[in-house]
Amino acid sequence: MARLVCLSLAAVAGALVGSRSRLPAPAARSSRATTVMKDFAKPNVEDTIPYREASTLSDRFPNELYAPAPQKKKVAIIGGGLSGLSCAKYLSDAGHEPTVYEARDVLGGKVSAWQDADGDWIETGLHIFFGAYPNMMRLFYELGIEDRLQWKVHKMVFAMQELPGEFTTFDFIPGIPAPFNFGLAILLNQKMLTLGEKLQTAPPLLPMLIEGQDFINAQDELSVLDFMRKYGMPDRINDEVFISMAKALDFIDPDKLSMTVVLTAMNRFLNEDNGLQMAFLDGNQPDRLCAPMVESVEKKGGRVVTGAPLDRIEVDAAGNVDKLVLRSGEEVVADEYVSAMPVDVLKRMVPEAWSTMPYFKQLDELEGIPVINLHLWFDEKLTTIDHLCFSRSPLLSVYADMSTTCKEYYDEDKSMLELVFAPCSPLAGGDTNWIGKTDEDIIQATMGELARLFPTEIAADPAYPGTMTERTFLGEKQAQLTGGAKLRKSTVVKVPRSVYAAIPGRNKYRPSQKTPIPNFSLCGCFTSQKFLGSMEGAILAGKLAAEVVSARAVGADAPGLKEVQQHVIDAAADAAPKKPVGCRGDTAIAFGGGYTFDQLVTRELKEQDAVQFN
Repeated sequence: MARLVCLSLAAVAGALVGSRSRLPAPAARSSRATTVMKDFAKPNVEDTIPYREASTLSDRFPNELYAPAPQKKKVAIIGGGLSGLSCAKYLSDAGHEPTVYEARDVLGGKVSAWQDADGDWIETGLHIFFGAYPNMMRLFYELGIEDRLQWKVHKMVFAMQELPGEFTTFDFIPGIPAPFNFGLAILLNQKMLTLGEKLQTAPPLLPMLIEGQDFINAQDELSVLDFMRKYGMPDRINDEVFISMAKALDFIDPDKLSMTVVLTAMNRFLNEDNGLQMAFLDGNQPDRLCAPMVESVEKKGGRVVTGAPLDRIEVDAAGNVDKLVLRSGEEVVADEYVSAMPVDVLKRMVPEAWSTMPYFKQLDELEGIPVINLHLWFDEKLTTIDHLCFSRSPLLSVYADMSTTCKEYYDEDKSMLELVFAPCSPLAGGDTNWIGKTDEDIIQATMGELARLFPTEIAADPAYPGTMTERTFLGEKQAQLTGGAKLRKSTVVKVPRSVYAAIPGRNKYRPSQKTPIPNFSLCGCFTSQKFLGSMEGAILAGKLAAEVVSARAVGADAPGLKEVQQHVIDAAADAAPKKPVGCRGDTAIAFGGGYTFDQLVTRELKEQDAVQFN
């Protein structure tokens, strides 16, 4: 028993530090080996309780929730991101006739992508698929596209902040069940934390495993740093682990991020053998993921319409949705309506008659977090890793060489790095509103960071003064690099309002998919579900909204209304009705998406969200 307890303690700490595996860093560029893509077999992600729960919910739609002709509903879904497409997919499985109305000319929302003038794909974000994404994994199975996931070796890779040019890894040994695979990882790692720090780290996290979700939810009022200080965790755990974890989970620094987010993610990954195994999609998201979802909807009688922005939601005397009016003037009349809009857009569209209802008033407590996604094309092949990497940089979150990790973008001669730039605002813990900065400012800052993190790879280039400074390699000063890879092209994608900002105290305001309006439901990753603001959360939220609509049609059970906080109810009672301001502008930014900025986009953002430039 004592041995099991010790291993359990090690396992919890292992979630934070993992096992050490130093990656080979080149002593000289001439001896650099070419990295070759190697995909691994699909792990067993099906033999878990969450996957079985996801499968049970999927199976409800064509069976007990299936609507015969008299109960079949026409459903209008506003928004063609993953959540709206998921909702449409499962509604069509249940025999209904959904129509998705997407404002933009591309689908995917926060996973949208498009081609530039050179034919290169530009992605809104760097998206990774985890084994602990049960609804996403089940969706791939249902669509018959599991082979489009490129699974990588089961490890996590971290750049060593204090030792530029060196990496450390968390290695998960095959055949070791969770959480003991973490225990083994920590026993092998000697790099990121001392034994004493590991022992201090483990006990505060044990209630997460013992008490479960009740303990996790109770930590929402605490930031990650607050939690650390309350429970006596060592300060260095923040620099070594939590900074990179926080920015990867929600683009926020630990002093601003709710501890509930970190504990929720850890709880999922700790309890599944392959929960942290990662996969890349084998190409662009619109073709490889969104298109199969559209095909599934349309072959069952549904529709997906792009270029159809919403102008307003009109309600009848009783407050129910009467119709949708598109900007084109087209009126959409359906039996049921679902919003799959981002929370910031939804708040601008709430009808006046709903504006004082506590359910909708709580949305004022939620807002999207800014994030920037970078694409950097280099003239040479970098010594990169066929995996996602955590940079542990003050400016950068995670990155990957897509020319190595992704089949569609594969290039043996040149590299294309995709990087997440975060935090981007004071809301996220930064000291600069980077959304309001120029692309040149952002690229200059990024190139300086890359030259520091990878001193033997990035060329000293006068076009980027940050690359011209003296460098350190594995703790040793070195002469200025001669040669190296130069940046030949870059693209900056700004998302002024991405996933909801999971700052302390926000979780209780996330609304249920069911609303007080009998013919109106919500989805989107900001709505209440256990997988945070993520692709998995978006898929699950759409699925839950479809369950609400389908159950209502046939008189079956479905999740009900989530309780609204009393202070919101009190404030709503004194609130004056507000007319919706609507969405102004015609760009992706106006509709809550991300895009490359020009003068038009910048002007629209200043008119709609001036705080990004303060």
